[in-house]
Amino acid sequence: RKTFYAYVMTYRGGDVEDAATHFAEAAFQDAQFPKQATDYDEISSYIEMLSDEALNAQAFDVLWNSYETKYV
Repeated sequence: RKTFYAYVMTYRGGDVEDAATHFAEAAFQDAQFPKQATDYDEISSYIEMLSDEALNAQAFDVLWNSYETKYV
């Protein structure tokens, strides 16, 4: 199964104003992002603890719903 990080990386290089692209670029730059995770709670907890504007919960939720529809 594809990791959430691998899925999000498909949004890199898009429109910089797009929330998914912005999130993907931020995840790519974050060396601590849980790259092997496939669990919502693990990734959500990381994002909440990080409290980073670029890795925001709203963008995560939209991306997670899309990821879940496709891979889970």
